[in-house]
Amino acid sequence: MGTCSWADKSLVAHWYPRGVNSPEERLRYYAERFDTVELDASYYRLPEEETVRKWVERTPPGFLFHVKAFGMMTRHPVRLEQLPPDLRDRFQADERGRVDRPSRALRAEVFARFHAGLEPFRQAGKLGGILLQFPSYVVYKDASLDYLRWAKEQLRGDPCLVEFRHRSWLDDEHRADTLAFIEELGASLVVVDAPKTEAKNLVPTVLALTSPILYVRFHGRNAGTWNKRGGSASERFDYLYDEEELEEWARTLRELAGEAKEAYAMFNNNGRSPGSPARGEGEWIAQAPVNALRFQELCGRTGAAVA
Repeated sequence: MGTCSWADKSLVAHWYPRGVNSPEERLRYYAERFDTVELDASYYRLPEEETVRKWVERTPPGFLFHVKAFGMMTRHPVRLEQLPPDLRDRFQADERGRVDRPSRALRAEVFARFHAGLEPFRQAGKLGGILLQFPSYVVYKDASLDYLRWAKEQLRGDPCLVEFRHRSWLDDEHRADTLAFIEELGASLVVVDAPKTEAKNLVPTVLALTSPILYVRFHGRNAGTWNKRGGSASERFDYLYDEEELEEWARTLRELAGEAKEAYAMFNNNGRSPGSPARGEGEWIAQAPVNALRFQELCGRTGAAVA
C-alpha cells in the first residue's frame, strides 16, 4: 500500500508535519507509514546509482520501490536536457528541443542506463516492478505489440508492470488478446481505477491477473478534469475517494489478491481537498496518503493481503 511519489507537492505542502522538511526526513517519515512507493522522478530523469543508494539507506528492510520507466522507454518524447550530458550529442532534437523518435539502438542505451542506475535497489532486495506506462497514442496494433516484446527484454528480468492509456487495448474487440499477450510476456497488466467515461485515453477497469503480481493504480474519478484543456496533472488526478468507494475496492481486492503472490495498491490521486472543520478553517489534506492510509486500514479489516 502506498502512493505514486513521496515527494509530490501536495504531500510536501499538506501531509508531512512541520519540522519534516528535508528529502531525507520525508522519505523516512513516509516509510514509517507505508511499505512501498512508486518512484515518479525516474520518468523525468534516468536514476543515478548514488541517489538510489541514498534511498535504500533511508528506508527499512523489506521496503519496496516500484519504478516508473523513463519517458523515452515508453515512447514519450523527452527534452534533450533530460538525458545525461554524455548522451545528448548522440540524439537528434526537433525544433522544440524534444527527442521523439530515436533509433532502437539509442533507446536500448537508455534502457541499459536505467537498469544500471537501479542496481542498489536490487542488491538490497528493494526493487519492486518497473512501470511501463504507455501514452494514449500507443494503440493496439502489431507495431505496438512488437515494441512491448522488445521493451520487456530490455528490462533484463526485472518485473514488468504495463499500463495502457488508450482504450483500444481493453475494449471488447481486443481485451482477450491483450490479456493473453501480457500473460505470455510474463508481465503484469496494471489494473486502474479511473473516471468511467468513453474517452479514448481512459481504459476500463479490468480485474485480471496476468502474472503473480497484482498492481492497482488509483487515479481518482474526476471525469470533469481528466481531459480539461490546459489542465495540469494535479487537476486531472484531483479526487478524494469516499468511504463507500474504498470499501468496495477492499472487498474486490480481497478476492483478487488471494490469487496473487504479491498485491499492491498505489494511490495516484495527487490533489488536495479541504480538511474537516475540526482541523481548522483553511487547512487542506493531501488526497493520496489520506486515502492510502484509510484503505490500508480497510484491507486489514477485510483480510485483503495487499501491500
